[in-house]
Amino acid sequence: MEKLIQPRILKGFRDFLPEAEITRSSLIEKLTATFRNYGYVPIDTPVMEYSEILLRKSNGETEKQVFRFQDNGGRDVALRFDLTVPFARFTAEHKDELYFPFKRYHIAKVWRGEKPQAGRYREFVQCDFDCVGSDSAASDFEILSLMKAALSAIGVEDVTIHLSHRGIFNQFLEKRNLQEKSEDILRIVDKLAKIGQEEVLSQLQEITNSAETAQDIIKYITKKESFEATLNQMECLAGGPSAHSQRLREIRAMMEATGIANSFVLDPSITRGLDYYTGVVYETFLNQLPSIGSVCSGGRYDNLAGLYMKDKVPGVGSSIGLDRLIAGLEQLGKLEHKKSHLTVEIFCLDEKLSIAYQSVANTLRSAGISCEVFPDPKKITAQYTMAEKKGIPFGMLIKEEDMEKGVVTLKNLQTREQFDSIPLEEAISILQNK
Repeated sequence: MEKLIQPRILKGFRDFLPEAEITRSSLIEKLTATFRNYGYVPIDTPVMEYSEILLRKSNGETEKQVFRFQDNGGRDVALRFDLTVPFARFTAEHKDELYFPFKRYHIAKVWRGEKPQAGRYREFVQCDFDCVGSDSAASDFEILSLMKAALSAIGVEDVTIHLSHRGIFNQFLEKRNLQEKSEDILRIVDKLAKIGQEEVLSQLQEITNSAETAQDIIKYITKKESFEATLNQMECLAGGPSAHSQRLREIRAMMEATGIANSFVLDPSITRGLDYYTGVVYETFLNQLPSIGSVCSGGRYDNLAGLYMKDKVPGVGSSIGLDRLIAGLEQLGKLEHKKSHLTVEIFCLDEKLSIAYQSVANTLRSAGISCEVFPDPKKITAQYTMAEKKGIPFGMLIKEEDMEKGVVTLKNLQTREQFDSIPLEEAISILQNK
């Protein structure tokens, strides 16, 4: 007898049973509707790219996390670790077919070989939305506004979006002749929430060889009591007002004009460790569960597409880490779980009525009511049990004499309320107004 293979999956990867996948797909549908409402269009790109495409502008930490290998043709390839770099390649490759500003959303899986932990997996779904072709406060604000709207659409209201500007931080570093160490400093600062201020200070002292400079950086990344006070301090330490600080003031004015300013805080410790960010950067935290980390982040990356084309195409975007967000909402008990999309189970009481059952099902679906016909004439208790396991709220019973009279019996499987021998039209009305 052939030896059976033990069914198993790789660490950091998951199967999704219907209840979990219904939850995820439902959130994706709501996000998609919001993206479209802002004028964003969908695209798709290959899951695998040439390694030089994905890693040309990355740091050592990123390369450690990439699933990289040689394919059967001996090519050096890798699985995408985010959706932003492939989008930059996409923009360069299709620039003559696109219109600018070009606004896209892309919801797809990405892969990172990092250590699996709560809310972090090696295979996960990202929801990206970007605008390329415009370097304006309006496009920066639209992304931030869309972040807030998208999260609200899936019931995530209690969030704070922390934002800053890499340009001002770069000015601050240039004033202290630290340009050559900027990437290392940015990555250290980006770890503040994970390792704490004391460890950040220690690492900054080691990088800069100056306790005074390290303390100066800590002062810069410490937010004040208000947006304006924080921005004033950033300006002062960076050498005065600039186009970068003016950009933040314009964005703030748009937030106040649209009534969403209370959801945002200026936080100069937000730097985003990836090298390609050049302007505004932001991260989103669940107020009731900040420990899970950012669930939506991004920034302006004006020079990213320039790696693949001569023309400079400015861009700004954000990404929702859907699986991490779901893990957080699960912990907070804020997810609605459904075991199926069905509203009605039409029970099979008599196999001779199978054709009639299918006709009734077609009428229900035409009225916008999701339903299915139980396929076998099993005991009614077994059919009830199956419907309840699938979380179907209503059952419909139709006998031969009911078909002659044009009536049905509708039963609420949760409350046990029953509507006996009612016209099918009345049953449809009840279901549509449930």
